[in-house]
Amino acid sequence: MSSNSKEEISRILEKEAEAIRSIPVSSEYDEVVELIYDKVHQRGGKIIASGMGKAGHVANHMATTLSSTGTPALFLHPSEAQHGDLGIIRENDILMVLSNSGKTREILELVELTYKLHATVPVVIITGNPEGPLAMVSKLVLFTGNPTEVCPLGLTPTTSATAMAVISDVLVVLMMKRINFTPGDYARRHHGGYLGEKSREALNEN
Repeated sequence: MSSNSKEEISRILEKEAEAIRSIPVSSEYDEVVELIYDKVHQRGGKIIASGMGKAGHVANHMATTLSSTGTPALFLHPSEAQHGDLGIIRENDILMVLSNSGKTREILELVELTYKLHATVPVVIITGNPEGPLAMVSKLVLFTGNPTEVCPLGLTPTTSATAMAVISDVLVVLMMKRINFTPGDYARRHHGGYLGEKSREALNEN
């Protein structure tokens, strides 16, 4: 590997790391956690996560990680929602949407349709635009800090997707602590593979 390649890799890694360090820490995190605890763990609802494109992939990852750690969540594709999948949303659910621009058309339409179906469903957004139209119709906003993309074109969702993924990890960890999620709880939800085996070993040790 050439020295130029090493320098470029180091530069990209540093930019990604700096973006993570620059994510604003706000009281909204506590509010989101308490909202999830009330709606999901006290009232039997679930999180509906959604996003378009790369943000959608992060939303799907967040939903599956939350579910595996004790907080039921599903991914809803915003386009499929317009063809009947919107019916998965119920009154005690939370709609958590990811949009770096804060103005993704399909997500705006999803929020509008959700409010028409259940007017009281709270919307939480993870975004790089806390003043955008999506933030204006959301109950709580988690700001990524709007980092500059490491993509040389400045267009491809790279650093912005990293920031969204990190925020979703923060929510996962905070919720695990809020519900006192144990190795036994994990083992009952994750039977297969290395992680299932490891969680059962931890359970036996305790």
